[in-house]
Amino acid sequence: MIGTILISLLNIRNSFQKSSDEARIDSYATLAEIYLSMHLIDMKTGTYQTIRSTKLIDGSRDSTDVCNFTRQIKNVMKRLCTERYLDSVLKFVDLSTLEERMGNKSTIAHEYLGNVSGWCRERFIKADYDEDGNLWHVLYCVEVIDEEKRRENRLLYLSETDSMTGISNRGCGERKITDLLKKHIAGIFCILDCDKFKSINDTHGHAVGDEVIVAVAETLQKVCRENDVVLRLGGDEFAMYIPGLLEYNRAKEFIKHLFDEFAKIRVSELGENKIYVSLGASFCYKDEEISFDQLYREADKAMYQSKKKSGYSAMIYQDSGFLNSPIAGAE
Repeated sequence: MIGTILISLLNIRNSFQKSSDEARIDSYATLAEIYLSMHLIDMKTGTYQTIRSTKLIDGSRDSTDVCNFTRQIKNVMKRLCTERYLDSVLKFVDLSTLEERMGNKSTIAHEYLGNVSGWCRERFIKADYDEDGNLWHVLYCVEVIDEEKRRENRLLYLSETDSMTGISNRGCGERKITDLLKKHIAGIFCILDCDKFKSINDTHGHAVGDEVIVAVAETLQKVCRENDVVLRLGGDEFAMYIPGLLEYNRAKEFIKHLFDEFAKIRVSELGENKIYVSLGASFCYKDEEISFDQLYREADKAMYQSKKKSGYSAMIYQDSGFLNSPIAGAE
């Protein structure tokens, strides 16, 4: 939006065809109020004029060749941009490719994380052309968008997170797992739900049922690693995708450890009664072409079989059929 407004104002300014460089700089200075910094760059010479700047930016410049944009912007960004974004920033400010990258667009922008100001947006805006129709001057502007990013991230978090438990909701978790499957990242997919959960709600009330749901989610997060995908499918049903877990014995150890952690859960209103779960799982192998829906169906069939045994129970689905005996956990 800001870029569009600037472009419109610049077009109005250019229509007056002011010949005075001083008048032109003054007109840019008015527009620069909305930016942290603004510089007018001569594409032919690679030099620049400062329209607006800060002490921090000025203090980060190289004392040699002070009007060379490429030299100065590289030096500034090496000090003020986080290492993760530095390469992309240096590619964005490369004047040798700028005209081609801009094409018919009046402005292009790039976002990066700064060391001091947080999230920033840098932008090139076309200013004018020479008599041969080649891009002559551009404005290079930087604005702080940290507050905007925080709002965006908050909205993204809310759209992807189960509000009760704080883990991924079904839509987000399914997308994450689908991305892993498309990349052929092998692992095991598990679904589980709480045994006799309806009875808990009916006997103790929905507040206690909600407490159970939260406790299950916290236990799953505790057992899983940072890069594992944990999601709430809905109600008392949860799912996990554990990349790299492909051997039955390792999977058995993981599930037993999970059951041991569930056995430690205590909800005061339930007294000494434990929260039992039934689990179904299915392996996804590296060269296998499989969808989330298919993986879910296989794990769901295995979970249905595990429910035939009371207490903590799990079954793993395989192409050749179910494993001979269920995996049991702590009683």
